[in-house]
Amino acid sequence: MLDLVFFSSPIGLGHATRDVAISQSLDNVSKRFVSGGSAPSLISQNGFDVDDLYRPPAFQVENGKLKQPLKWLFKYYSYYKECKVISSQILKNYHPRLVTSDEDFASLVTAQDMGIKTILVTDILKTNFARGVGSIIEGQMNKSMKSIIEKCDLVILPENGKNEDNLVRVGPIVRNTSQSREQLREKFAFHKKTIVVSIGGTDSGKFLIEKILEIYPKINHDFELVIVSGPSFDMSHPNIRNLGFVNNLHEVIFAADLVIALAGKSTIDESRHYGTPGIFIPIKGHFEQEENAIELGYTHDNIFNLDKLILEKINEKRNPQPFDGAKKASDLIRNFLA
Repeated sequence: MLDLVFFSSPIGLGHATRDVAISQSLDNVSKRFVSGGSAPSLISQNGFDVDDLYRPPAFQVENGKLKQPLKWLFKYYSYYKECKVISSQILKNYHPRLVTSDEDFASLVTAQDMGIKTILVTDILKTNFARGVGSIIEGQMNKSMKSIIEKCDLVILPENGKNEDNLVRVGPIVRNTSQSREQLREKFAFHKKTIVVSIGGTDSGKFLIEKILEIYPKINHDFELVIVSGPSFDMSHPNIRNLGFVNNLHEVIFAADLVIALAGKSTIDESRHYGTPGIFIPIKGHFEQEENAIELGYTHDNIFNLDKLILEKINEKRNPQPFDGAKKASDLIRNFLA
């Protein structure tokens, strides 16, 4: 019997990133992760046991724009039903005292039906992908999601603000490092002003890498360009350093002078936590990324003036904003196991 099973959405790496951050503060708690895609590699390389079982549908992105969102929603619904079967078997095998889910709603429904306490970690309370007729279908899915959320014993939101009902806002959830920035720069051999470009756990952000490679020759070469292409995009360039997939992106971000990335919440929060200036370009039509980017003054169209933005931001003063959301979230989870 386990204390906790952590179901981590495998859509991108942001969910696994913050779940690892929370779990690093959950000492003496027996736990196991369930995820899929690229997430199990990240989770296992950070020292946690994980079952690689989920196979999420991929977003279709062309030239930085989300295509056929309604088709993706239908695929997601089929995936959701598969996840209910998988999570049911997992819970029967492990008999956990508590289920914590990072935006994996299937496991919440299964656990609630089995009488197991549930905690949801999420930064969205409804989706807004579809338009036209599709928005009606999505609206019904949002009603179901709202019902699931209301039945949770606790909902942890990685943002600042007031608490209400079962929703507790703990602030951004980020991973910490014991090493100084100077130590990390030496570790990664960052000897010049360093621009890090990261696209996360899928190939949806390859448009961003392609744009950077196009404009980089025009930029002052006193800067070093480092690509973190992730586990899903195979890239090689004779003059550009590519770290590929890393399990410690937070440390790479800390060591960098500028980070350029998609507008995923985890990357943004790690950039803010460590004070590294950032440029965040959302996938056009991806409502969550677009909302994240707007808060920081960016839109998808900033892809067209990246060269100017880079020259502006590379010398921006660092402004660390330390967050303790991971500790607060882990304390809340531990209280349910007391």
